[in-house]
Amino acid sequence: MFTLDKQKIRDAGAFLVGELERLDPELHGPLAAVTWGRDIDLREDVTLADEVSSYTNTSFAAMGGIYANGINWVGKDATAIPGVAVSIEKSSKPLRLWAQEIGYTVKELAAAQQVGRPIDREKLDAMHLKHQMDIDQMVYVGDASVGATGLCNNPAVATTTLAKLWSASTPDEILESINKVLETAWEASAYAILPDRLLVPPQAMSRLTKPMTAAGSVSILQYVREQCLCNTINGKLLEIAPVKHLAGIGAAHKDRMVAYTKARQYVRFPLVPLQHTPVEYRSLYQMTTYYAALGEVEFVYPETLAYADGV
Repeated sequence: MFTLDKQKIRDAGAFLVGELERLDPELHGPLAAVTWGRDIDLREDVTLADEVSSYTNTSFAAMGGIYANGINWVGKDATAIPGVAVSIEKSSKPLRLWAQEIGYTVKELAAAQQVGRPIDREKLDAMHLKHQMDIDQMVYVGDASVGATGLCNNPAVATTTLAKLWSASTPDEILESINKVLETAWEASAYAILPDRLLVPPQAMSRLTKPMTAAGSVSILQYVREQCLCNTINGKLLEIAPVKHLAGIGAAHKDRMVAYTKARQYVRFPLVPLQHTPVEYRSLYQMTTYYAALGEVEFVYPETLAYADGV
C-alpha cells in the first residue's frame, strides 16, 4: 500500500500553515562554499571514455667539451663532439566515475507544485552542491580512501616548518615566513619559477587583515603583498586567498600555507563535465542519473610548489 507519513510530506515541501502564521516562501539552503574554481586551472581535454589522464616530463642531458661538466668548447681539429640526450617519462592518474541519482514520485511532484516549492529543482540543486563539494575536496586534499592527494597535501612537495605562529609574530616576521616558503619553491625549481599565489587557513587570513599600526592606514596583508619576493621578482602583487581545508592539515595537525603558481602548465585538475541520463519513468517514480568523471590533481612540476606548517 502506498502511504505518506509526516516525513514524506515534509520532504516534499508541504506544511500546515495556521491562520496567524506568516511563512517565508523563500527557500533557504544549507550553508556551504567551494573555492576550487578560484585556485586551479582545469584540464578539459579528458572525456568520459578515458580511464586515465597522463602527461610527460622531458629531461635533457648534455656533456661538456674539455671538461664533462663544463662549456662545450672544441678544437679546430676535434673529431669527437659530444651530443645531447633526451629522456621522456610518462605520469598517469586515474579518472574515476562520479554519479548521483535524482528521483521523486508523481505524488511528491504534484504536492510540491501545488504549494509552489519545486522539489525537482531543490533535489537538482542538492546534487549540484554535492558535485561541487566533492570536486573541492579532490582539488585541495584528494581522498585517502582511493589514495589520492590534492593541491595541499602532496608528499612530493617540499615542506618547511615555521619558527613561530602568525598569531604571535610581528608583521616583519610574517613577511619573513612568506618569503621563506616562496624561496623554497623558487630554489627547488632552480630559480626558474617564483610562486605568485599563496593559500592560507581562514584564521591566518584574519590575522593578515589587521592593521600594521594603531593608525590603521596599512594592513599586514597590503604590507606583505607589496614587500614580498613575488612583487620584487615577478613584478606583481602576491595573490593571497583563504582555504578552509588548510586548517590542521599539516604535520602534527598544524595549519599549513601553500605557495604555488596558478598556471595550467605547472598544476591542473582533470575534469569531465556533468552529464545526465534521460528521465526514466518507473512505476510512480521519475528518475535520472547525473554523472561525471573526476581525476586527481596533476603536479606537472611539483618543485614549483612549497608548503609551510605552523602558520
